[in-house]
Amino acid sequence: MRTPRKTYQAERGEEIPFAARTWEPSPIADYGLLGDTRTAALVSADGAVDWLCAPAFDGEPVFGALLGGAEAGTFVAGPVLPARKVSRRYRHHSATLETVWSSGEGRLILTEAMVAEVAGQLLPTTVLIRRLTAEESPMAAVICFDPRLGEQHRRPRVRRGRNLVCDWGPLALSLRCSPELELEPGRQSFLTVRPGQPVTLVLALAYGEPLIHLDPESAWDLVEADEARWRDWTDGIDEGIPFREAVLRSLLTLRLLTYSPSGAPVAAPTTSLPEDPGGIRNWDYRYAWPRDASIGVGAFLGVGKSAEARKFLGWLLHASRLQRPRLPALLTLAGGHVPAEHTLHGWPGYAGSTPVRTGNGAAHQHQLDGYGWVLDAAWVLVQGGHRLYSETWRAMRGFADLVALRWQEPDAGIWELRADAAQHVHSKMMGWLALDRALRIGQTHHLSARRRQLWQIAREKIAAEIRAKGFDPARNTYTRTYGSADLDAALLVLPVIGLEDTGSPRVKGTVDAVREELSAGFPFLYRYPPGRDGLPGTEGAFLPCSFWLVQALARTGRHTKASELFGALVDKANQLGLYSEEIDPATGVLLGNFPQALTHAALVQAALALRDSPMEGEDATDHGQQ
Repeated sequence: MRTPRKTYQAERGEEIPFAARTWEPSPIADYGLLGDTRTAALVSADGAVDWLCAPAFDGEPVFGALLGGAEAGTFVAGPVLPARKVSRRYRHHSATLETVWSSGEGRLILTEAMVAEVAGQLLPTTVLIRRLTAEESPMAAVICFDPRLGEQHRRPRVRRGRNLVCDWGPLALSLRCSPELELEPGRQSFLTVRPGQPVTLVLALAYGEPLIHLDPESAWDLVEADEARWRDWTDGIDEGIPFREAVLRSLLTLRLLTYSPSGAPVAAPTTSLPEDPGGIRNWDYRYAWPRDASIGVGAFLGVGKSAEARKFLGWLLHASRLQRPRLPALLTLAGGHVPAEHTLHGWPGYAGSTPVRTGNGAAHQHQLDGYGWVLDAAWVLVQGGHRLYSETWRAMRGFADLVALRWQEPDAGIWELRADAAQHVHSKMMGWLALDRALRIGQTHHLSARRRQLWQIAREKIAAEIRAKGFDPARNTYTRTYGSADLDAALLVLPVIGLEDTGSPRVKGTVDAVREELSAGFPFLYRYPPGRDGLPGTEGAFLPCSFWLVQALARTGRHTKASELFGALVDKANQLGLYSEEIDPATGVLLGNFPQALTHAALVQAALALRDSPMEGEDATDHGQQ
């Protein structure tokens, strides 16, 4: 829990130093996401922006208390504690977050958003708008604006006037309040918010460009216009899709996590939120994984949003141009090389979990499965009636050629193990998928007979080897690696890819084996047997795998079981419908970087599988875990 703020002492405007103190972040599940498709903020349930990087998702934090403690900066706007949180929600089908607290007979409401659409207007590239309103009676509130930049928690140069301006060379922030308050960086200011007299804060950000100041009342109009755009975007999505509200929240989250200048989807807006609290499993996810992005593309295409898919493929075409036909495991948002891993010295980490890392060492791994995901996304686009541009198809052919050449090599696998490469069965399946989808695209796009034959031969060899070396006949299941007894939850793609008919005993046997042997207790799965990855410590259940199980059950004719599982998983989101990557199966505590794009993309694809799978043919003998 946070240390309670100082007891309210003043009617308005008293400044009290934001003194150094023992500080702990809120539980991960207590954070909400604000975003503008360029960067994102995490806001706690007591109104503190504890994470915001500038000028983009992968920039340096200006508010980094989530991982660096109080000295790393925060931006508080909320009640003087203690106050009781009454409710928290996103406004209907929008990205505007609303938090309500009560104290005595009154209520204090914080409504906040970042503005996604700034093109064609004289607006800051990034703007955060926060409004405090009171109902029933006056409410005591506190504001603390304490920006610090980067690893060293650098304090800004400050200029005061109608706007409070903080800068660190090319990066500048402007804070303005209506009604005007004397705000000082790093100091708490107490005030009284009265019914009918809202307090509006506007934070504008500029990097290497003129800093644009916004009038708070005009800025509030931007929030309402932004809400209308998000509602328009969601209105056209299939009314009949199962669990539609959860699907729409996931799609909105995926949009907020897509870097609009390039079209690159970021895996998560955070780094180093722990998979094992107190341990070392802390990774930087503020980059674009083609694999994860391709799963998101499938989610968007499944609900008719082809523009997002085209933009991703356009980014991939640009980002991979210097390394093709090799497909990097991950790239920066601009398509560059991901920095080497670096430890932020002196950062205490979330709940004492160190090291706090930037960069990601998985960038140089060979991961065969990524080619399958990307080519499958291209095929789904073609299947939807969209022809690939000639350069895009040339890139896809190059990827398929590389798979045909290198599929026999061991790889790091989908889970990016920091150990020796291995013959991962899931990777081989996805190599098969890459060639299969390339051949399907080749039926409507130019493809030479020589290339077609090369791909066909390689596809058949992969399938034969998978069946011969990757299957355990005694248990009737495919395995994690050749000759291994371990299972891998990534094998749940089997009913989806078409390597075997969905009615095949091998398919059902694999789904059932994963469901039973990797169970972390209904409705959760481990991605592989705990403790089998060469790293110290443990990890939680992997949430995308549970949604993959929903998809697999639906595809193998067990619609009722799939729907029950989906319903149980929806209940495990936080109050705002957001998921991290992992969850502690014993306590329900969210673990890992947050919110996690892969989990939300898997949720959408699971709902699509429920929508598209018949309800007939339920297996009356199925006795899955409950």
